[in-house]
Amino acid sequence: QVQLVESGGGFVQPGGSLRLSCEASGSAYGIGTMGWYRQSPGKQRELVASIGLGGSERYVDSVKGRFLISRINSKRTIYLQMNNLKTEDTAVYYCFSASYLGQGTQVTVSS
Repeated sequence: QVQLVESGGGFVQPGGSLRLSCEASGSAYGIGTMGWYRQSPGKQRELVASIGLGGSERYVDSVKGRFLISRINSKRTIYLQMNNLKTEDTAVYYCFSASYLGQGTQVTVSS
């Protein structure tokens, strides 16, 4: 079993920044590639970014150049630095590791 705890969501105006964190605990066997999904009302869940154990990163096109994912393996923690946020980034952001999913943290971008 792996438990994932997210933090760092909140309210920000367009153009602002937020940093999400996700700390994993429990079995090390469930901690490999980690990343973030997001989902907003009426839309399908979307894979935003992922990072492998070796640091390889992948991003959905809509956040490239604005979001940066990173990890500290010794702390079993990943981060998502979100810059130049847009209203369309508003969603609940979920951390994942393998088949495990966190409880989600709300990000709201609005003027």
